[in-house]
Amino acid sequence: MHDVKDLSIILESRFPLITIQTTEEDRMLGVIEQSANLLGWAAFVWTVVEGLKRTNRSDRITGTHNLVDALRHIDKTPQNGVYTLCDAHPYLEDPGNVRLLREIAQEYARCARTIVFLSPKLELPPELHHLTARFDFALPDATRIRAMVREEAQMWESRNQAKPKGDPEAIALLTQHLTGMPVEDARRFIRQSLSDDGALTMADVDRIVRFKQDSLAAAGVLDVELNTGSFADVGGLTGLKRWLNLRRAVFAGEAGTEGLPPPRGILLLGVQGSGKSLAAKSVAGAWRLPLLRLDFASLYNKFTGETERNLREALKGAARMAPCVLWIDEIEKGLASDESGGDGGVSKRILGTLLTWMSERREPVFLVATANDISRLPPELLRKGRFDEIFFVDLPDAATRAEIFTIHLKRRKLDPAAFDVNELARAADGFSGAEIEQAIVASMYEAHAAKSALATAHVVGEIARTRPLSVMMAEKIEDLRAWALERCVMAN
Repeated sequence: MHDVKDLSIILESRFPLITIQTTEEDRMLGVIEQSANLLGWAAFVWTVVEGLKRTNRSDRITGTHNLVDALRHIDKTPQNGVYTLCDAHPYLEDPGNVRLLREIAQEYARCARTIVFLSPKLELPPELHHLTARFDFALPDATRIRAMVREEAQMWESRNQAKPKGDPEAIALLTQHLTGMPVEDARRFIRQSLSDDGALTMADVDRIVRFKQDSLAAAGVLDVELNTGSFADVGGLTGLKRWLNLRRAVFAGEAGTEGLPPPRGILLLGVQGSGKSLAAKSVAGAWRLPLLRLDFASLYNKFTGETERNLREALKGAARMAPCVLWIDEIEKGLASDESGGDGGVSKRILGTLLTWMSERREPVFLVATANDISRLPPELLRKGRFDEIFFVDLPDAATRAEIFTIHLKRRKLDPAAFDVNELARAADGFSGAEIEQAIVASMYEAHAAKSALATAHVVGEIARTRPLSVMMAEKIEDLRAWALERCVMAN
């Protein structure tokens, strides 16, 4: 019912053109018809197969199979109404059709004829943008999904004369994962899961996650990271780990967390190689959620408006994958402010699209953004409330360095007890986690060349030969540390 009211408001706002991008054509046609009825307007629908017809009648308006003929009929009709054009996007490359649409739209004050473009893929010509409103209808929430599970379970019971089985934890997770899917897709999945074995189990949860991952991979707008990390592999960051642990149950919607606002996202600011990316991956691993990676470089397109459209598609993809973690690595590279306008304003439009999504999204998508250079981030992104918290990931202290050495030695099947990790930690003062890992790798090559077992001395020698970023970029790191001291929460 919310969709009907929301669309009615847009119709009453007197926009002559409305775009609705969705695969749920039947559901959306019902919403459009109900919205038109609410306002007392006639509703029509056009397809290239059937031509133009009234939505509640079977008779068609003859001679309207071609879009241009349908538009001419609409142009000559003095009746107020809503005209839905299904899959009309291929025909919008015809200048004649575009011109006719403009003329109909410009006559709106005389005769309120609203044209709705309904299609899974849609991008209007620039000439029509100022005449158009976009309608994004809501995906089903958890309450609706739970109702669908009950409905499908009752139908299965009626057909099979037996009660279906349900694992409460699996049903809770399924409810979470299905909230990001279109209604009919969610219903089909529930029905199929029950028909397989008369039960809803963790196997069904795994199947829906794989299905959503495959769908995203096919769309190509987001990278699905299958190798999520574990905080057991992250040295230090005790403050960040505690913050995330306190909020895990709330994000999962577990019983007893009602009334607590779910966490929405964090920004990890710090020195290169300090473990920000590994921490982002570990959030997904710790919370048992899919990890999606958004690469701004893959969004950029030379055609006007395409970059913003790609970002909208990526964010919609994240919503469909919800609950999930969305990771934007080195966010400053995609949002760096271009005061000269040399990029045609793309950076500003991308920022606007992202900020709108951050403030308005309803789906459980936890955003983890990482940044190395605070000076390149637009101030709008750092305003209080954009992120739940901004954490500063500093270079590791001695205890954390010893922990990192232990982690990387174990990862390479080496016994940390055979090394003096405290000596290694002292020698690696000023090293980042990534630099510590590279020191171990390089020393392993040295030991192999010398045909000897890796020892503390090999690693200490490699450390002595390395000039870490803390030396090469000392001033920049100090500036970053000074900025963060007053504005960020320390991750460690």
